[in-house]
Amino acid sequence: MANTPQAKKRIRRNARRAEINGARMSRIRNFLKKVEVAIEGGDKDGAQSALKTAQPELARGVARGVLHKNTAARKMSRLTKRVAAL
Repeated sequence: MANTPQAKKRIRRNARRAEINGARMSRIRNFLKKVEVAIEGGDKDGAQSALKTAQPELARGVARGVLHKNTAARKMSRLTKRVAAL
């Protein structure tokens, strides 16, 4: 259990940040899911437009610190290859 005021504040802060970061990750996953669904459906135009909207979301996740830069690059690369293969 936290004893010092600093440790108690840290617990409160961490809880707030976890909630915000969870919402950010959920939002990113939703954008990626739209691309996946379009790819599965064979809808090339839909997949391209979904990918175009997903790219800035991934970049924002990197800027906000919820995603590692290489993770976002890897996801974007794999999705781009799959869309191009349609």
